[in-house]
Amino acid sequence: MPRAKTAQSFRDLLCDQVRHEFTASQQYIAIAVWFDDHDLPRLASHFYAQAVEERNHAMMIVRYLLDRDWGVRIPGVDEVRGDFEAPTEPIALALSQEKIVTTQIEALFRAARSEGDVLGEQFMLWFLKEQVEEVAAMNTLLTIAERAGKDWFQIEDHLARERVGDQGEDSSAPTAAGGAL
Repeated sequence: MPRAKTAQSFRDLLCDQVRHEFTASQQYIAIAVWFDDHDLPRLASHFYAQAVEERNHAMMIVRYLLDRDWGVRIPGVDEVRGDFEAPTEPIALALSQEKIVTTQIEALFRAARSEGDVLGEQFMLWFLKEQVEEVAAMNTLLTIAERAGKDWFQIEDHLARERVGDQGEDSSAPTAAGGAL
């Protein structure tokens, strides 16, 4: 009996993921701008850097699609949110977004596996590792923000003292089309 095909091919899911990563980048820019507008420069800087990291993820997938000769169409992005009441809201949104991306990356890995695409599986392994770090970093930042309560500067102080996440520094990362920013 033939194996059931996945709803979308690995290639199609990768093309969709380019949009998801660019949308995540735009969402992080909106979050950074909100923090910037509220005179929270360390939080703003953190999320501006996250925006670049997500852009780089999209371009890593673009490079992979080009290398596999699968063709690439650069998509638009989904709507992003930029109105918040307190620092916990954008950080909680970022954590939720990272959990969704984790689910998407897991689906990509499963699609590659179900298609017997060992090159695709190997490519997705780095992204799976990256999502563990991304979710953990946002979870930590949300915990710090919740503990800070109404004293938003405690979050700033924490970011001044502690490194949250890897800041996109990973020598094992796939190559981004055009080079990582």
